[in-house]
Amino acid sequence: MAQDVTQSSGAEAGVLVREGTYGTQVIAVEPGGAEFIPLNERHGRPIQLFWTWTSPNMEFATIFVGVLAVAGFGLGFWAAALAMILGSGLGALIQGVLSMRGPAYGVPQMVLSRLGYGYWGNALPAGLMSVTAGIGWFAVNSISGAFALNVLTHWHLVLCLLIIVVVQVAVAFFGYNLVHLFERWAFPLLAVVFLIASGVILSKAHPGAAHSTIPGGFILAFAASFGYAAGWNPYASDYTRYFKPTVSKAAIAWWAGLGMFLSCALLEVVGAAAGTVASVDKAFNTNPTGGFTGLLATPLADLTLLCIAVGAVAANVLNIYSGALSFVAAGVRLPLALRRAIVALGFGAIGFFLAWSGLHDAGTKYENFLLIIAYWIAPWLAVYFCDMLLRRHPQEALLFATKRTNWAGPVAMLVGMGISIWLFCNQTEYVGVVPTHYPGVGDITFVVGFVITAAVYLIWHTVAKTGRETTLAG
Repeated sequence: MAQDVTQSSGAEAGVLVREGTYGTQVIAVEPGGAEFIPLNERHGRPIQLFWTWTSPNMEFATIFVGVLAVAGFGLGFWAAALAMILGSGLGALIQGVLSMRGPAYGVPQMVLSRLGYGYWGNALPAGLMSVTAGIGWFAVNSISGAFALNVLTHWHLVLCLLIIVVVQVAVAFFGYNLVHLFERWAFPLLAVVFLIASGVILSKAHPGAAHSTIPGGFILAFAASFGYAAGWNPYASDYTRYFKPTVSKAAIAWWAGLGMFLSCALLEVVGAAAGTVASVDKAFNTNPTGGFTGLLATPLADLTLLCIAVGAVAANVLNIYSGALSFVAAGVRLPLALRRAIVALGFGAIGFFLAWSGLHDAGTKYENFLLIIAYWIAPWLAVYFCDMLLRRHPQEALLFATKRTNWAGPVAMLVGMGISIWLFCNQTEYVGVVPTHYPGVGDITFVVGFVITAAVYLIWHTVAKTGRETTLAG
């Protein structure tokens, strides 16, 4: 169990400190949950963020964003590539900024979120994050990994899914150190194979091929690309909270943002190139992984399939790990010293069955999922950044005060989400008021949600003359 800090831990009074000894051990289960990491446990260098945010994007889910822009939204290659680069760049920029706070506060991203939402109000974004990461993304990546293993080995698809799930849950169960090490080991293999495969795919593409662009296709592609990259934003400080507070913030932002941007932009552009080939287009909703690797010669195709499976695991160890942290950060109290690890096992079991149900019609479900992510993350970011603007250098004790409220956060987020989805949503199941009458607008739900949420949050605190308190006494 965690307890109030002592002076030796390096944190303020009233802060819950993670107990137990972990250090740099790899084959050891990380103790605790979402508590403050004491200074004597801090380790690591900013450069490790490069492979931590490169490896998990070296997988087919990233490629499929580009395939989706061409085969799903009907964009030509060059328009799709521009949308992918802009969307990935925005998400990577935000990732770098968010990552900088980890060493100073020593807590996960969804604990930092309590500043703008209050302790219990934070259950809204933290709950959405735990479901999105620990179950939603887990299912998406498990499906792509299972398809790759199925094409490679010809084993039953459900068996392939089970193998992928067991491996990624095992890594996430041990925790932070093994997660970072796995991403580092996976990086050279994934980088080399995907770079070679990318060169081959680009050489076979038909960038001048004519496509029937659906109204608002560019905005949809940009939103999907941003949604993919921004899907990592609620994880940011989870992987920097073990760094010493003296580590360079600029180095943290640079390596985190660069790793995410290069991996996302490159493979999404390659996916767009693959989408210009008829065979991939036909495989869009059946076995898109097999359709993609079918463009490669057998030895390279087999290596790429192996890397797609490894990449799926690299992505999902982060999803399970951070999803478990967010679940604990939502205020769920579990009387276990290893509560994060136990939650990771639970998410793995739920995610397996969800992935099993999503083995069919993967393309359409993935399209909807990418857009939905941006619908809630943009309003969450609006509250987070507005609170950073109003509240300079808040004390850590604010993060653990269970009686502290900030209802402007959850209310603003719900209002922003509700109005933006009602007006601008462009899903298979529901099309908002504006796209229904003006299809050319596309899907700008996340932009409108961000603006409305920010306006409500700032107006609320301006009228109430609150939101600038930096201490519990204030």
